[in-house]
Amino acid sequence: MFEYFYYEILRRTVVSFGSLFNNITIKHTDNSGNATSVIKVPLAYGPTQKFLARLEQSPNLNKPVQMSLPRMSFELIGLSYDPGRKSTTTQTFLTSPTSNKKQEKKAYLPVPYNLDFELSIMTKLNDDMLQIVEQILPYFQPAYTITIDLVKEVGEKRDVPVVLNSVSMSDDYEGDFSTRRALIYTLRFTAKTYLFGPISTASSDIIKKVSVGFVAGHKTDTPTRDLVYSVERRATKDYTGEVTTTLSTNISESDTLIEVADATNIPENSYIYIDEEELFVDSKSGNKLTVIRGADNTRAAEHVSGTGVKKITQEDNQLIEVGDDFGFSGSLL
Repeated sequence: MFEYFYYEILRRTVVSFGSLFNNITIKHTDNSGNATSVIKVPLAYGPTQKFLARLEQSPNLNKPVQMSLPRMSFELIGLSYDPGRKSTTTQTFLTSPTSNKKQEKKAYLPVPYNLDFELSIMTKLNDDMLQIVEQILPYFQPAYTITIDLVKEVGEKRDVPVVLNSVSMSDDYEGDFSTRRALIYTLRFTAKTYLFGPISTASSDIIKKVSVGFVAGHKTDTPTRDLVYSVERRATKDYTGEVTTTLSTNISESDTLIEVADATNIPENSYIYIDEEELFVDSKSGNKLTVIRGADNTRAAEHVSGTGVKKITQEDNQLIEVGDDFGFSGSLL
């Protein structure tokens, strides 16, 4: 049932969320309003408790190496399915990183999931906290949308709303004057992302393995031999709509010899499409074609002179619609 695939979608979403807050600064000014210092607030991935524990375990405030405030940290705290964005589970789509149809990929529609994040802001001064919070909140009303390249192999980019759910605050200031103060604001967000299943090449081959029994010489037992049958899907109708030629005469539903205006571009052992009927071209002589009627379970019907004759090509094979009962062409390997 399951097969290995990994597109780093969750990782990309986490990194994209963190990048929203990696360019926040605070300024300190003197009595004249001149900036005395500009500090870029560091951001790291990890739980808030980890940074608080480091503060509490550094009692010597004069120690030259210690964790400095202000600081921000974020963490992925939850993952849940979002039924409100559910789509048809069996619906597929074709996509390609280039305009080359041979590189098209087929995949089922993605599954909507919500990623819950917690952003913690820690400062020593209340003014520092207010500066940081004021640079964040105006962008969330209550959502801010980011575009993420979720599946890089096929260039599948999606808009992911990041919703601000709540803001809470606490002042961790207990003990004597030697205790380090820490103002903590906690912002909780939900990123509405998508998870993709396995993505296959749209024109991928279908491989089947079978065992064939045979008897050789005087042997009475039946040895087996494994054979691999490789098949490639083949269109059973025309998708491009390009008319190759036209019928020169009327044909009945039983005629196997038909005449066209110009058979130059119709080779032997190929398929053609007339109205809703598929025909196999067995041989040709000039503009006369010997055909097998009603190929691939299509219905043989009468066709009048002047009706368009369409050749089924490799381009049609690449445009097979989802759910089409296509034919096969293949060989034993």
